[in-house]
Amino acid sequence: MKTIPALDPNAAVSDLFDQNSLGSALDSIAESLFFKREIPEAQRTAIATWIAQRQGLPGSYADMFAPTERDATGIRLFTGEVARSRVGVAHLLGEEACRVLSALKVHDANARAALDRAVEGRVERLDQTEQRGYPIGTYCCGTCSGGYWRNLAINLFPRAEERLRLGMIELKQARRGDGRWHRFPFFYTSLALIEIGPTLARTEMQYAAASWRKILPRLSSSTEPLASRRAAVGQRLLDLCESLPN
Repeated sequence: MKTIPALDPNAAVSDLFDQNSLGSALDSIAESLFFKREIPEAQRTAIATWIAQRQGLPGSYADMFAPTERDATGIRLFTGEVARSRVGVAHLLGEEACRVLSALKVHDANARAALDRAVEGRVERLDQTEQRGYPIGTYCCGTCSGGYWRNLAINLFPRAEERLRLGMIELKQARRGDGRWHRFPFFYTSLALIEIGPTLARTEMQYAAASWRKILPRLSSSTEPLASRRAAVGQRLLDLCESLPN
């Protein structure tokens, strides 16, 4: 479950990413996207083609993108949290693969068709759970909800605003009182909040800001793996909060 280095824009396509792990491949791509590092078009197309080939394979969740055999031991999310259950790994990697494939914006008909099929399968499963009475706005656990919210934030699924508004109500009800939440992991949820943005997530961003002001100085000086990612998430959240009108 190592986090592999960000993409090298000068690397040969064959050396771009670890093709033995969907989780590791998505992790390196997500880092480049998060920090706005250039990914040349040829690399973007190669990455998208590889992700697309995993759509609907055995082990995929809701017809999204299947984990590899090596992912079965567990994955580490962008902000460091670990997911180990088979279903959780398949769901979170499926959500992240959809998000990354959408963000790469490649002009490839096969990649586009694979994303469309994955979104269709995810929406069908989502509708089924809501029809059975599962709360609209969250999905499964707090961690899975974060992955789901990140795709709602880019309007990948229908009724995105409605579902996010209801999700923020559920999140508020899970407050611990110290800037964190019960069952919703702090760092990954904060990442989702900055992607949702203040129009819908203002209240929970301001709530989390109290905790971020305490831990950000420590994270900013840390040499621990993933500390720079977490610090960047916290700084973006605080910057967004400070830019809001009173």
